[in-house]
Amino acid sequence: MKIALLGYGKMGKEIEKISLERGHTISLIKDKNDNIKSIKGSDVAINFSTPDSAVSNIKLALESSVPVVSGTTGWLDHYNEIVNYSKKTKTSFIYSSNYSLGVNLFFELNKKLTKLLSNHNDYKIFVQEIHHKEKLDKPSGTALTLIDDIIKNSDYEGWTFEKSKNKIVRIESLRENNVPGIHKINYDSDIDSIEIKHTAHSRKGFALGAVVAAEWIINKQGVFNMSDIINDSSFKL
Repeated sequence: MKIALLGYGKMGKEIEKISLERGHTISLIKDKNDNIKSIKGSDVAINFSTPDSAVSNIKLALESSVPVVSGTTGWLDHYNEIVNYSKKTKTSFIYSSNYSLGVNLFFELNKKLTKLLSNHNDYKIFVQEIHHKEKLDKPSGTALTLIDDIIKNSDYEGWTFEKSKNKIVRIESLRENNVPGIHKINYDSDIDSIEIKHTAHSRKGFALGAVVAAEWIINKQGVFNMSDIINDSSFKL
């Protein structure tokens, strides 16, 4: 499989390494200052660029009729625009805030726990995410996915960085040295607390999931997310 890398930071380099280990070739690398007009000839594109270049990179792939896997967060105000662009060009697109298999299992656990506690109003929800200092967006895309799932499965209505109000999830975003990613959700009452947590030890899990998603999307038509992959009975890591 010929993979075009859109974005060549730490994640791009890790994706390159894993792609080669899995027998693929890197057909093209587009870094932030490269002026590339087409990526035709590639089988799939993987985008881990900066938020401000994500939309143009995704469109570049779709215009080139190359399916694209995107893991960049911080650009989702344009998500519906990209979905429509994918349909217009009849080229497949997959977005996930996090491609780690462990994180996606964590998403499912969060949904289940939220449903179980939805009728117990004594519990207040607090979300904390910690990442490396180079991460540009706050909160992380993974944290926003967790909060979105909380809202969908409870009567919570939104989130805030400020002191938590009734039915509003409070979130804390911290940036520290050499932290690939930590996400914690705390359900706290006067009687007890329940906490679930996911800790990434390296970028490898994110990169591997992105490459697996690229392998999966070949010869498929539509707009997908990571849930479509892990719930596909034919999916194998």
